[in-house]
Amino acid sequence: MSARVVAALVTHNRRDVLRQTLAAVLAQDRPPDGVLVVDNASSDGTAAMLAQEFPGVEVIELPENVGGAGGYHEAVRAAHAGGADWIWLLDDDTVARPDALAQLLAALSTLNGAAAPALLASRVEWRDGEPHPMNRPTIRRRDPQALVDAVRSGLLPLRATTFVSLLLSRAAVDAAGLPLRHFFFQADDIEYTARILRGATGYFVPASVVEHRTPSKHTAVGDDRRFFHHARNTVYMLRGSAWAPEEKPALAWSLLRSAVEYLGANRASPGSVRTLGRALAAGLARSAPPPP
Repeated sequence: MSARVVAALVTHNRRDVLRQTLAAVLAQDRPPDGVLVVDNASSDGTAAMLAQEFPGVEVIELPENVGGAGGYHEAVRAAHAGGADWIWLLDDDTVARPDALAQLLAALSTLNGAAAPALLASRVEWRDGEPHPMNRPTIRRRDPQALVDAVRSGLLPLRATTFVSLLLSRAAVDAAGLPLRHFFFQADDIEYTARILRGATGYFVPASVVEHRTPSKHTAVGDDRRFFHHARNTVYMLRGSAWAPEEKPALAWSLLRSAVEYLGANRASPGSVRTLGRALAAGLARSAPPPP
């Protein structure tokens, strides 16, 4: 009996690009066995479009926008409860090549008897064909032999990655629970995959390719709102258990580097300094709940 794969997406007011994303999902060479969309209280006609154009897609309509983190929490919960063996997570603006899912599944047979991975991630490109800077995976480099073995199979071992075309195993959800709702936006996927991969294996599959159709090649420092959540949630991670103690200095360095870049891009304006201060204070003030 073949594995049951459910594609799960989260959307908020991006009806037109969601239509492209779903069309690509349904046109896969190896189509998913089910498709689930969590609608984060869209007000642009998304619900009507889904009902009219994609009647076979399961839709969960949330009464309020709970952010990407809350949306993916619901998406993983629903797909897991529905019996999925693998959950293919995608952003609503991610257009997959026709063989993207098939390539992820094919990677399972290249591991030569190694333990089944907890997750597999695609190569995420922008429209210029280059890797999208928001979706570059974090490669596990501390185990040279594992790195060499994975490369021989055409893969790279992961330490963390994003939800933009992530194939997540049922066993990973059983072991790690669900994404954290309180992150709301930014780094919820990094925390979740880092939490899973602290005690499991996962791989980057470069043969599986998707296009992340963002308007620009933005990064976490691209605007005040995005940076605030990035910085706050990085502090949450520094206080959490997804990363081992010996890994946290590198995480703190990445926060410092992004803060310098953000302040530099804004010429250290009073508003940008306040945004940084609010983010750090929010990350330190909250008593973050434990993983579900």
